[in-house]
Amino acid sequence: MENALAARVRARVADLDSQGLLRTLRPPAGIDLSSNDYLGLATHPRLAARLAVAVEQDGCGSTGSRLLRGHRERFTAIEQRFAAFKGAERSLYFSSGYLANLAVLATLPEAGDVIYSDERNHASIIDGIRLSRAARVIVPHGDVGALERRLAGHDAAGERFVVIESLFSMDGDIAPLADYAAVCRRHGALLLVDEAHAVGIYGPDGSGLVRDSGADDDVLVSINTAGKALGVAGAFVAGPAWAIDYLQQRARPFVFSTAPPPALAAALAAALDVLAAEPERRETLRARVRFLRARLARAGLARAAGTSQIVPIVVGANEAAVALAAGLQRRGFDVRAIRPPTVPPGTARLRVAVNAQLSEDDLERFVAALGQGLKEIEPCSAACS
Repeated sequence: MENALAARVRARVADLDSQGLLRTLRPPAGIDLSSNDYLGLATHPRLAARLAVAVEQDGCGSTGSRLLRGHRERFTAIEQRFAAFKGAERSLYFSSGYLANLAVLATLPEAGDVIYSDERNHASIIDGIRLSRAARVIVPHGDVGALERRLAGHDAAGERFVVIESLFSMDGDIAPLADYAAVCRRHGALLLVDEAHAVGIYGPDGSGLVRDSGADDDVLVSINTAGKALGVAGAFVAGPAWAIDYLQQRARPFVFSTAPPPALAAALAAALDVLAAEPERRETLRARVRFLRARLARAGLARAAGTSQIVPIVVGANEAAVALAAGLQRRGFDVRAIRPPTVPPGTARLRVAVNAQLSEDDLERFVAALGQGLKEIEPCSAACS
C-alpha cells in the first residue's frame, strides 16, 4: 500500500511533467556544446597521468575530514599555489563549488548582518544565504545603481556583504566588477565574488575576472570552481589569511566533510601547469566564441549581448526548449534545455557553452542545425534573446 509521502511525491513529479519541467539523466553524446570543460582540460593527458600516479601513491580516498586523518601535504601545496595564482594570501580547497559557497555565506555573515545578492545568482549562493542568519536584500540583475541606492538607504547593525558572480552562468554576461568594487568602497560593504565560470579563462594568466578588472583589493574572498575550466573537481576559496583561517575553524562544509581524494590535488597542479604552458587554449576559446557569436548574429538566430563563452538561446516555453534540444541531439550536438527554476519562468533556453576543442566547422554546422531546429519546434519562439 502506498503511503502518504509516496503519493505526495508522485503528485509533485506529475506536476513537473505537466509543466515541461521533468528532468532526466543523459550521458554525454555528440559534439560537446553543453559542458563547462571550456579549455578541454578534463581529458588532457598531463592531468590524467598526474592523477594516475597520485592514486598509486595515495590511494583512491582521503579516509576522513581534513581535520582528522584526511589531510595530505598535497592539499597544502595546491592551496598555496592557487593562492599565489589568484594573488591572495591564502586559499582553502573544498570538494565542490556548492559547498564552498555554503561555507563562505553561512560562516562569514552572521545575525545582524545584511547580504545584498544579485537576483540571478545561482543556487549555491542562494542556499548559502538561506543558511546564514543574515538579512537578505535582492538586487536587480547587474544594476549597480540599484545596489548603491539600497546600500545608501539601508543601515545595518552589523556588516554588509555584496555577493555576485563575475560571469553569470545562465546569461553569460560579465559583471562590472570595478563598479561594484567602487560602490562597496563608498558604503563600507564587503564584496564576495563567485568566479566559477571565469577562473582559468580570463585575465592574462587565467586567474579570473577579479584580477582582470583590477578589483583585487576590494574583494574580500573569491570562490573558484575547479571542475569547470580547470578540468578537475572541487573549489578554492581565496582571500586574506584571517578569513581562510576562520573558514578552516568554523565552516561546517569543511569541518564535517570527508576530504576530497588527495589525487585531485595532483591533477589540479597539472591543470595550473597547463594553463601556464598552453595559453593558446584560452586564445582558441576566445576565437571560437567570436566565430559562433558572429555566425549566430548573421543568421538572425541570437541577439545575446556579451563576449563570454556562455551563449543563451532563449526560446521561452519549457516544451519548446526541450524539443529544440532533442532535435539538435538527434543531429549530433550535445546541448541541453535549461528551464525554471534555474532560469526565470518564460525564459527556457539552450545554454550553449563554447569550448576550445570545437572547430569552426563544428560551429558552422551547429548554427545551421539550430536554424532548422527553430523552424521545427511548435510553438516556436524564434526571436531569441
